[in-house]
Amino acid sequence: MQVRITTLSENTAGIIGVLAEWGLSILLEAGSLKVLMDTGLSISVPHNAARLGVDLATVDKIVLSHGHADHTGGLREVLTKTGKVEVIAHPDIWAAKYVRFGEAEFNAGIPFSREELEALGASFTLSREPVWITDDIVTTGEIPMITQYEQIDPNLYVKADGFVPDPLLDDRALIIKTDEGLVVILGCSHRGIINTLHHARELTGVELVHTVIGGTHLVSASEERVRLTAAALREFGIQRLGVSHCTGMPAAMMLAQEFGDIFFFNNAGTRITVP
Repeated sequence: MQVRITTLSENTAGIIGVLAEWGLSILLEAGSLKVLMDTGLSISVPHNAARLGVDLATVDKIVLSHGHADHTGGLREVLTKTGKVEVIAHPDIWAAKYVRFGEAEFNAGIPFSREELEALGASFTLSREPVWITDDIVTTGEIPMITQYEQIDPNLYVKADGFVPDPLLDDRALIIKTDEGLVVILGCSHRGIINTLHHARELTGVELVHTVIGGTHLVSASEERVRLTAAALREFGIQRLGVSHCTGMPAAMMLAQEFGDIFFFNNAGTRITVP
């Protein structure tokens, strides 16, 4: 099965006429099935889809990697193009998510009500478990944290009775089984890219990870953590590594030096196929 991946929104733009916007949205095409992973921050997905010749009305399903606005803020605009569509996510996408820096705080959650989105055609499938979209395509569900060096950003909180650290249980990735090995599309990897890949292998029973693309949340990682991450990625046998969004330029440069031709910077307008 050939897989085609188009990045519709990312912090940087790779071709003329495509908008750059902080956030992420990646379209998966596998056979006749089209799955949109995340919707960016606001207007970039519909604009870039039109520029790239992508008809959002043909999207079959939307998967939300987690409930932060830079991955869900474009959902209202996208729904005006897709119409009625299933949206697969974790129940915690509706938590009151905040980012805090000292005394400063701001709301980082979905900027719309569930009722508003449902009125536009969203049909939410909320599950803590993996959701199999086909026999070969599955969401990770909740990702166990097993490495010692991958930690959740301490500035992320949920507001309930006061602020509590957000465990980001809603953090998930999209996994595709191909003849070449696994293709893993990451949202932000809040629970760790290596934890995510271990979980993908356990969930599918496939050892080889061929392609990894998306956000790695190494933006604030220490040099040691990036080096440990690179070493672990080597063990997965990765043939293609495309980082985006929350990776950060210093970490991206380190990974580029480590992986050479295997590496690419996955920005808005990037298109790849596997195999």
